[in-house]
Amino acid sequence: QVQLVESGGGLVQAGGSLRLSCAASGRTFSSNLLGWFRQAPGKEREFVAVIHSNGQPTWDTDAVRGRFTISRDNDKNTVSLQMNSLKPEDAAVYYCAAGRTGPLDVSDQTRYDYWGQGTQVTVSS
Repeated sequence: QVQLVESGGGLVQAGGSLRLSCAASGRTFSSNLLGWFRQAPGKEREFVAVIHSNGQPTWDTDAVRGRFTISRDNDKNTVSLQMNSLKPEDAAVYYCAAGRTGPLDVSDQTRYDYWGQGTQVTVSS
């Protein structure tokens, strides 16, 4: 059974940092896209970032660029999201996902076949 399990969420003050981790089991994802999405209350789930199998990241807009860092460890089958300088608008449930390579837009959620259960990030102002 394939599972993605996120950890590392919690409550942090604005300006603080959190590191999210996602551990995959049941199969290896060294050749797959590994991405992070988030969903704030009352909003649709949105793309945050993805890291390709070669370690190249692709980010959403400048909303998180420069503050967040995505990384992967193919040996451990994990993907992480280091979040610095957190803002209240970053508060959301964060999901990791594993997707297929190919021509589709990496932010297209339909290309991601496996999802974690989500981890809550709360940022107080």
